[in-house]
Amino acid sequence: MDGTSAPITADARLLVDTFQRRITYLRLSVTDRCDLRCTYCMPEKMKFLPRAEVLSLEELHQLSLAFIARGVRRIRLTGGEPLVRRDMIDLVKALGKELGRGLDELTLTTNGTRLADHAEALASAGVRRINVSLDTRDPVLFERLTRRNQLSQVLEGIAAAQSAGLQVKLNTVALKGLNEDELPDLIAWAHGQRHDVTLIETMPLGEVDGDRIDHYLPLGGVKDSLEARWTLTPSGHRTGGPARYFDIGETGGRLGLITPLTNNFCEGCNRLRVTATGQLYPCLGGGERVDLRAALRSGDPAVRLDAALDEAMRIKPEKHHFRIEARGAEPAQPRHMSMTGG
Repeated sequence: MDGTSAPITADARLLVDTFQRRITYLRLSVTDRCDLRCTYCMPEKMKFLPRAEVLSLEELHQLSLAFIARGVRRIRLTGGEPLVRRDMIDLVKALGKELGRGLDELTLTTNGTRLADHAEALASAGVRRINVSLDTRDPVLFERLTRRNQLSQVLEGIAAAQSAGLQVKLNTVALKGLNEDELPDLIAWAHGQRHDVTLIETMPLGEVDGDRIDHYLPLGGVKDSLEARWTLTPSGHRTGGPARYFDIGETGGRLGLITPLTNNFCEGCNRLRVTATGQLYPCLGGGERVDLRAALRSGDPAVRLDAALDEAMRIKPEKHHFRIEARGAEPAQPRHMSMTGG
C-alpha cells in the first residue's frame, strides 16, 4: 500500500439516500479493541473479535478510496481505540495523501491513552483536529468509569496533541450521579486550555454491567443548569457531526450537545459507519447493514463495492429510535459502540 493508488471505482455518483440526504462523512473503525473498559460502553470481560476477522490495512485503505470516489469528503478513524492498532499510523499516512484530492478532512477519535506517542505523526500526516474522550478529571472517578488507572496518560496525550498543533475537542458522556456535578468545572478547564467540549447523552448500545437508566442524564436539564451560570449563545459552527454548538461568553469557548435520546437529529444525517470487519451500518441505532468485506474479497471488488454502497443508500432509515425509559430494558442494538465505531 503506497497511498497513491487510484480509487477502486472511477464512478463519481454521489451517495444520496432515499430521504435525499447526501452522505459526505465516513466513520471508519480500524479495530473493536480498546485498552479501557468504560462502564457505559462495555462489560469488564469484553469479548473482542478474532484478529483474522478484521480488515487488513490495505482493505481499509481500499474501502476509503471507494468512499472518496463516491463523494465522501470527511473520514474519521475510530475504534474501539484506533491507536491500539499497531499499523494505524500507516493508514493515516496513506489517507493523508488524499487530502485535497477529494478528501477535505481526516480526523480521529481516541481515548487519549496512547496519544502522546502518536500526536506528532498524526499532525505530520495531515490530521488537523481530533476528538478525545474524557468524562472526568478526577482520578478516582476516572478509574471507576474506565476500570483503568490511566488518567495521567490521557492528560499527557491531550497536552502532546496541543503541542503538535492539533486542535483538540473533548467528548464527555454526561452521567447522572457520576460526573454530573463536575461538568461545569470540566468545561471551564477545557476552555481555559483552548479545547472545545461536546457533551453526549449515553446511548443504549450493547450489554453492559449495570443498568444505563441509573446514570442516564438528559442534556436539556444540563443545558438549563449551565445557562443559570453562564451565557450560552447558539453558534453556527459545524463539524460534520450531529452536535449543536453554543458559544459561552464567560469562558470564551464552545460547547456542543449531542442528544440522541431527547432531541433526535437524524433529519440532517450525512454519515455512514463501517466496522473493522467491513460491515457498513447506515444508522448507528439500526440493524440494517451491508457486507463490504464480502465485496472487497470477491472476484470483482469494484463492481461489488459500488453495488453495496447503492444498497446502503436504499436501506438507510429515516431515523434511529433510541430510548432509555425502563429498568432492565434491552439495548437498542446488541452490538457495542466499540464494534460500530464512535
